[in-house]
Amino acid sequence: MDLFDRMNDRMAKKQQMPTPEEALPGRTTPIVEPSTHYVLHNSIVAPFPENTETLIVGCGCFWGVERRFWTMEGIHTTAVGYSGGFTPNPTYEEVCTGKTGHNEVVLVVFDPAKVVLEDVLARFWEAHDPTQGMRQGNDIGTQYRSGLYVTPEQRAVAEASKVKYQEVLTAEGHGQISTEIVARTEFYYAEDYHQQYLAKNPGGYCGLGGIGLKYCS
Repeated sequence: MDLFDRMNDRMAKKQQMPTPEEALPGRTTPIVEPSTHYVLHNSIVAPFPENTETLIVGCGCFWGVERRFWTMEGIHTTAVGYSGGFTPNPTYEEVCTGKTGHNEVVLVVFDPAKVVLEDVLARFWEAHDPTQGMRQGNDIGTQYRSGLYVTPEQRAVAEASKVKYQEVLTAEGHGQISTEIVARTEFYYAEDYHQQYLAKNPGGYCGLGGIGLKYCS
């Protein structure tokens, strides 16, 4: 196997989900206890105000994803973390191995009296290319997959929004959406230095880029 083949093999392996049996064991206690949002100054841990709703989204490197949401009107708070996998209380380094099954995700807490779920979903679809599978641009791996992690009450709206955006993509010659829409599982907070990273590091990396098509087009 030559160098090119070895590189392709490594890239392919990064895009393969582990089985629960293959996943890293993790730990029984959380790795961090984050508290206050650096920009919005609200707590990023529950309990949240009774009038708020939460949605968990994954669409690439969570640094850029989180910024896309905390800038929306009606957002109470946001936090970055890991979800959709098998390893309990994973670290960032563990998630990056691809052996936890987790996605880099953002917890979005919003006030539905100010911004409805469909508008939050519109921001999600427009923020990235949901047709790329286990990658987002140059960020390659299972932790960069497109995903919505929903409550039973949110599923119908999420599924309908996927159909609606697929119509937009198809009309412009784009491929099929690969986004997973699955029942919400445990959300594990990422390390404190990842929280609101691009506010703390304005020149930091953000590989997030959408297709350029509006959800409501």
